[in-house]
Amino acid sequence: MLQAVSAGESGAPERLLELVYDDLRRLAAAYLKDEHNAQTLQATALVHEAYLRLVDWENVSWGSRAHFFAVAAQVMRRVLVDNARTKHAQKRDFGQKLALGDAVSFPSGNEVDLVALEEALTNLEKVDARQAKIVELRFFGGLTIEETALVLKVSETTVKREWTFAKAWFQRELTRN
Repeated sequence: MLQAVSAGESGAPERLLELVYDDLRRLAAAYLKDEHNAQTLQATALVHEAYLRLVDWENVSWGSRAHFFAVAAQVMRRVLVDNARTKHAQKRDFGQKLALGDAVSFPSGNEVDLVALEEALTNLEKVDARQAKIVELRFFGGLTIEETALVLKVSETTVKREWTFAKAWFQRELTRN
């Protein structure tokens, strides 16, 4: 189905959405489940906005399911961050909170301001782009260690090692204030 979308086949985007909707919805719901601020962005809206951005790309060639979800993770990240920045701009000191769950553990709880997370991820990209990509794929994309290794074309051992380092790096960055 991904190849049909890539080839521009009529009706393929709609059929693809039917196949991936539940997975994307689960990811979106997990991102938003512990948001404590006025929740203006619902999981369904996040999925639809991300999907519209995904299928609107020209000349995209989807290599695999993991590749699709890797790109979906990046798009969802951008939608969430854009939404959080808009909210933050509308009301000073208002940040959209996002539960990090098992991705990163924090001594004072497991939530972090999404704008702060984006800033930390951008900083990590400057230090180590692959580790930042691993965080994006695992956290925003919900990819497994195996799928992440496949997308990045590295060993599972490398992903595990760098995932551990990245979590520690985020621990330090997001709790230093």
